[in-house]
Amino acid sequence: MTALYTLSVYLHVVAACAWIGSMLFFSIVVVPVLRRPEQAAAAGPLVRAVGLRFRSFGWACIGILLTTGVTNLALRGVGFGTLASGAFWADGFGRALAYKLTAVAVVVGLTVAHDALSLRPEARKAASWLGRLTLLASLAVVLFAVWVVRGLP
Repeated sequence: MTALYTLSVYLHVVAACAWIGSMLFFSIVVVPVLRRPEQAAAAGPLVRAVGLRFRSFGWACIGILLTTGVTNLALRGVGFGTLASGAFWADGFGRALAYKLTAVAVVVGLTVAHDALSLRPEARKAASWLGRLTLLASLAVVLFAVWVVRGLP
């Protein structure tokens, strides 16, 4: 393993922790506190302010994850030629990577939809559900990442 590969994997893991950890903190800590009756007046403006701040942080994490993900594959010798091979996708590593990449595409799509809906006050409930689905899909990405590294169960 090269130092560049180690750094890239490290940044990938840190960005994943930051992305998922932030979503968990928001859904498990912030939202329940804001649902208390004494917080009702502040809840809407605070959720919007936190959401707008998290949006740039979240997209930065996704950008780092996509960049380091491609870098990690390249440094492992997986290039476009490999990805174009049917045999690559037929083995365990390729299948696990396919699951992970599919889940990543779902996370990015859900994040785009969530961001679009969160700008519309009347769609707050739908945006909330999309946030939950994004968290679940992100956790699936982590599971598939473990399978990429450790092999399919």
